[in-house]
Amino acid sequence: MVVKKDGQRQGFDRNKLTSGILKSCEKRPVSASKIEHLVDDVERTLQRKHEKEVKSSQIGEMVMKKLQGLDEVAYVRFASVYREFKDVTEFMKELKCVLNRSR
Repeated sequence: MVVKKDGQRQGFDRNKLTSGILKSCEKRPVSASKIEHLVDDVERTLQRKHEKEVKSSQIGEMVMKKLQGLDEVAYVRFASVYREFKDVTEFMKELKCVLNRSR
């Protein structure tokens, strides 16, 4: 079960996870097989934990970490939705972090 930010619980949905990652990778040079591999990695990691419930925030952090190494633009897109940036300042702060890491 996935525990959402608002406390709701729902079953893990691989298709929903894949869909979110696909949106982040839209028009980016990220192959479908790399996206599939990323989703497989996340799912395997969750299964290895043997926990009945996992917070959606844990899943989001895993995805962001993997996207960071795959495509920085896709990472920022995913982070902007996942972290719900309130304004351009928050968005710019994240961009600066990405730029600092890639130097």
